[in-house]
Amino acid sequence: MSTLRSEPFLWIHLAGIALFPALLGVTWIGLAIGDSLPYFLELPLLSAIAILPILLMQLTRPFDIFSILLFSLKPGCLTEEQRKILSLFKTNKQKLISAIAAIAMTFILWLLYRLSPLAIGLAHFLPQWRILGLAISVTAFLASNLFLQVPLSVLVIFLTQKSEFTQIEPHPLEQIEQNFTIPGIKVSKILWFLRSPSKAEEIS
Repeated sequence: MSTLRSEPFLWIHLAGIALFPALLGVTWIGLAIGDSLPYFLELPLLSAIAILPILLMQLTRPFDIFSILLFSLKPGCLTEEQRKILSLFKTNKQKLISAIAAIAMTFILWLLYRLSPLAIGLAHFLPQWRILGLAISVTAFLASNLFLQVPLSVLVIFLTQKSEFTQIEPHPLEQIEQNFTIPGIKVSKILWFLRSPSKAEEIS
């Protein structure tokens, strides 16, 4: 089995896409709460808070996928292959995909905003405070961006050619913390029940 396809962290973060539709649903309901302000005030605000931060993260300091929930692997514990995977997150191809995803999410936000009156029946049990609706929708849409951008980046990694992966240099150990967004508490091992990928494994 290939190094890439046997890397459990890649599969874990690819599976995060399953949360994406549910988070869009929460965003839709949040936008239906209370009386909306003019769209030219709300939409730019929502975009600036819920889309731009994730886009900038992926363009400048991509999310470190060697993490789960509140824990992440210490940079010094990453194998050479895992540091090669990190290098793949810094390519221009990844930046292009992130930019396209952000544009698509801007359109999706506009669409949810226009369709939000259809969700009034689902939101009627909540206090009809617009600030509450905006808080719910911003939080959910920010999370939906994260759970779209990261899986898309992982998908690009899975589509990497063998020759490209073989030639790419492992990301410098001393630069990982400054070049990647590392969430949570740094630990030496997370998936203790899985062996680390062997340096001898090849990718297909």
